[in-house]
Amino acid sequence: MSKILITGGAGFIGTNLIIHLLKSNHTIVSIDNYSIGTKDNHQDGVEYIDGNVCDIKNLVENNFDYCFHLAGLSRIQPSFEYPEDTFFSNTQGVIKVLDWAKGSKTKIIYSGSSSKHHNPLISPYATFKFLGEQICKLYRNAYKSNIEIVRFYNVYGPYEITQGEWAALIGKWRGQVELGQPLTIVGDGNQKRDFTHVDDIIDGLIRIAFSDSTADDAWELGTGVNYSILEVFELFNKKFKVEAEFISNQSGNYQETLRESNGALDILGWKPEDKLKEYINNL
Repeated sequence: MSKILITGGAGFIGTNLIIHLLKSNHTIVSIDNYSIGTKDNHQDGVEYIDGNVCDIKNLVENNFDYCFHLAGLSRIQPSFEYPEDTFFSNTQGVIKVLDWAKGSKTKIIYSGSSSKHHNPLISPYATFKFLGEQICKLYRNAYKSNIEIVRFYNVYGPYEITQGEWAALIGKWRGQVELGQPLTIVGDGNQKRDFTHVDDIIDGLIRIAFSDSTADDAWELGTGVNYSILEVFELFNKKFKVEAEFISNQSGNYQETLRESNGALDILGWKPEDKLKEYINNL
């Protein structure tokens, strides 16, 4: 049994991770400022601290075995409106967490982004997540910190946000279905995304955390299969009989995501599955 800190523990991925970790009787502490996460996601047996990771040294002592650093602002479009908030969350927050862990035994698992494979200067989000990875590599090399970088692809599943500007595509469309609204499609809908179920993400995170294997660059957690937005719309339409509403293309909206490294599969035995059709059919 280990003592584990999860930043962003009241959010989408954090909540799913906590539910999994509780099955193994780990001691779990969450830090979340509830800017995106919600107290409705609280799980029994977890200590939840309401605070900002930039203040981590004043919130918790460093006596943890592992820290999953999931806190951050995770959407591209809102980052254009809130670049400063995105910087503090996705870049300064990383420095604060790594400095808190510096010189300790704590293993840090940092949530990076597949936006790394596109021009990082196309959005504040992409730039600051890229800088977060570079900071991790700095601390790994200069301070010999135990840090693993994990790049998520397009995650969906239980506990995801379904309303508002922080909702990703699958969650947003779930919310629009519930409200009887047409599904909004950005641009022509031909852009493709590697949609990865959160259960596979959690399995990957657990394997990375509890393995002695390391990645020189980063571990990539994507299904390795991608769908166009139009293809996903057809899955929703088949299930719910909905209308589409096309809106103008948006800045920072890259054309394709698809897992670019098989390290997690080859080294850790991670076996993601394409669950998108089944997931939508079971909504």
